[in-house]
Amino acid sequence: MTSRRPWARRAAVTAVSASALVALATPANAATSTAAVDYATWQKDCQTVMDQALPYLKQRIAAAKPGEKQAIVFDIDNTTLETDFGFSYPQPANKPVLNVAEYAQEHGVSLFFVTARPGIIEEPTEWNLEHDGYDVSGLYVRGFFDLFKDVAAYKTAQRVDIENKGYDIIANIGNSATDLSGGHADQTFKLPDYNGQLS
Repeated sequence: MTSRRPWARRAAVTAVSASALVALATPANAATSTAAVDYATWQKDCQTVMDQALPYLKQRIAAAKPGEKQAIVFDIDNTTLETDFGFSYPQPANKPVLNVAEYAQEHGVSLFFVTARPGIIEEPTEWNLEHDGYDVSGLYVRGFFDLFKDVAAYKTAQRVDIENKGYDIIANIGNSATDLSGGHADQTFKLPDYNGQLS
């Protein structure tokens, strides 16, 4: 897990070749030019879910107790970033999710990102998120031994770690059942994955 770092420390990211980033950051089942559904439909479906999340978050944030540390946990691929709709680096933010994240961070909510991406691309992933407008309070990527763990169990363990740091996870947002199962969040919001066709 990393905490937010100064931009200057990430200068080395620009030296990473585009081909290396494509190979590392694009999930094995991600299409490089087409996805399981057209982009406009995906964006509409994502917006529908975020239209449910935002009123809940507004109410929950307003009801925060004095001293309460609120957090939202996000998945990355096809949740906070557009991964399966062609490849570019930096990958664009998923706008409906970014809009919700921006509201939360403007109201003092910490944003944590729990991904199955390998640790080897931790630096460019964090840079990409911050470049797109997400304030990264913490990024959890899979270390070597995590690669052998069940993804759902791995992600649940990271949420437990966030709670152990004193945060109340008011929402957990992802596009796969493995992002959301296992508890340790007050509310979950599932973005479309079209029966597993999006990573």
